[in-house]
Amino acid sequence: MSGLLSGLSPSIHVWDAMTKQTLSILRCSHAKGVGYVNFSATGKLLLSVGVEPEHTITVWRWQEGTKVTCKGGHAERIFVVEFRPDSDTQFVSVGIKHIKFWTLVGGSLVYKKGVIGSVEDGRMQTMLSVAFGASNLTFTGAINGDVYVWREHFLVRVVAKAHSGPVFTMYTTLRDGLIVTGGKERPRVVETPGGLLGVSTLSSRTKEGGAVKLWDQEMKRCRAFQLESGQLVENVRSVCRGKGKILVGTKDGEIIEVGEKNAASNTMINGHTQGGIWGLATHPFKDVFISASDDGTVRIWDLADKKLLNKVSLGHPAKCTSYSPNGEMVSIGMENGEFIVLLVNALTVWGKKRDRSVAIQDLRFSPDNRFLAVGSVESAVDFYDLSLGPSLNRIGYCKDIPGSVIQIDFSADGKHIQVSTSTYTRQVHEVPSGRMVTEQSVFERITWATWTR
Repeated sequence: MSGLLSGLSPSIHVWDAMTKQTLSILRCSHAKGVGYVNFSATGKLLLSVGVEPEHTITVWRWQEGTKVTCKGGHAERIFVVEFRPDSDTQFVSVGIKHIKFWTLVGGSLVYKKGVIGSVEDGRMQTMLSVAFGASNLTFTGAINGDVYVWREHFLVRVVAKAHSGPVFTMYTTLRDGLIVTGGKERPRVVETPGGLLGVSTLSSRTKEGGAVKLWDQEMKRCRAFQLESGQLVENVRSVCRGKGKILVGTKDGEIIEVGEKNAASNTMINGHTQGGIWGLATHPFKDVFISASDDGTVRIWDLADKKLLNKVSLGHPAKCTSYSPNGEMVSIGMENGEFIVLLVNALTVWGKKRDRSVAIQDLRFSPDNRFLAVGSVESAVDFYDLSLGPSLNRIGYCKDIPGSVIQIDFSADGKHIQVSTSTYTRQVHEVPSGRMVTEQSVFERITWATWTR
């Protein structure tokens, strides 16, 4: 296993995946960082490609810590360099409008550019992925969803629209020659009985159906897998295959194991993806919690089993979340000023409202589940009476709050809220009128729902 670093002094670290011990550290000449690494068939050699303008390709004897040779790869970015699975001397590089077939000859690298020729629908594309077949076949996945089939360095065929979006990843072994592809796709079920692997398949004419596909050796027939991880997986970035299973890495940070024969999915790792996790709340009496993130999803997790129970995409970055005291509802505050109330059992929308144009920072249900208080960057707290139904008409609000709202807490009787702000002030207001309370004698009599001393 290898790792790579970027920065002023990039290096490649090779370590044992089982013992986690470092086996070798390669100090690179890749000035701005390392973009990709790959082992040769025997594992004795290692390829690396830099992200500097020349996109230099370097061959290493990693066990000795020595560089065999290097050569400028391409003027534009190189995404992948892969040794043929039966070779320590031949590899392929692909990238922006680029495919080259390389050979290590002694201490030098020589290459041949891919030749398109007169193949129908053939034109040089940006290539994102590589796989290999018998008889010196190479398959490259293109940004438009096509797969190009090469013999030596000549294009022989184009598999049009293998995926409806970019083909980000491909994997094959010479053991049986079957090819796995992964890409971006909105699945559409069009099945035909029988076929490859003896199960329902997609015909060669209609290849839509899943972000992961298993193809025959010539990429003429395939089976599409529709993967579920709380919702349909539409964007796959990495695939691997072995022992009757396909391992899938998704854009959303999930790792899913799928059976080739029964198509059963097992989500092994999942979590939020882009941006931070801003909202976190525990269920009032169950060992579960909910998280909300910039990736626009909210997710319910099991504390004991440490696994995802449910998730839903809300379409916008989420900034905060809160359970109702009875555990039946959860509210989510959004970056765009909207807030959404979901029914917990199915994570379906009960109601939503947008009375502010800036981010919601905190929201809280009253102890009797009747009121919802929503605080925003707009220096305001709005009140909603949930007993009036999902229309969520505002019934009152707090004003004269110095700074954006950071936290809210209801009193135990639901008649007051306290607000902490970005200016390090604390205010108490009546519910639902929003009138600010200034009498010290009133403060002293209030018991807060979640605040302890």
